[in-house]
This record gives sequence, structure tokens and C-alpha cells, in this order.
Amino acid sequence: MRNKSTHILNASSNLLGICFIVITSLKVLKKSGETFIDDAAILALLLFMASCIFSFLSIRNENARGERLEKIADYIFLTGLIVLFLTTLLFSLNVID
Repeated sequence: MRNKSTHILNASSNLLGICFIVITSLKVLKKSGETFIDDAAILALLLFMASCIFSFLSIRNENARGERLEKIADYIFLTGLIVLFLTTLLFSLNVID
């Protein structure tokens, strides 16, 4: 099971960058206070950052604690993916502006 942490770290850091781009774009367009998207992007950003931290700590620990940290990183990453997916889906369906 201890081979997922590097993949979680890589994917989380990439999605973290995408969240930064979304938030920055909304600020530049002066839409940051008008929409739910920025709140969801900030939530996803926090989740992906937490996932990065836990997966990094998992790589650094090679004992049972490392496995537990990897599992936490995995669940946090999945939660971030779900938040990002739902936000994109709702935006695409014009449920949120």
C-alpha cells in the first residue's frame, strides 16, 4: 500500500496549481465575491494542500505511521477531487455562475 504517496503528492500539487489559477482568474475578472466558484476553489485548494502535506509526511515516515498518513492523504485527495468535480459540473450546467 505504501506506493501511492508519490502519486498523491504529484497529482495534488498539480491540482493545487489549477486551483490557484482559478482563484487568480476570478480575482483578475473581479468576480471573486460574486460567485460560489471561488469558495469551492478555495476549499479544493485547502484540501489539495493538506493532501500534499500528508503524502509528503507519509513518504518521510517508513513505519505504520506512514501508512496511516498515506491513507489520510488519499481520503483528503478524493474529497478535493469530488469538490472540484461538483463545482465544475454545477458550473457547466449553469446551476452556479
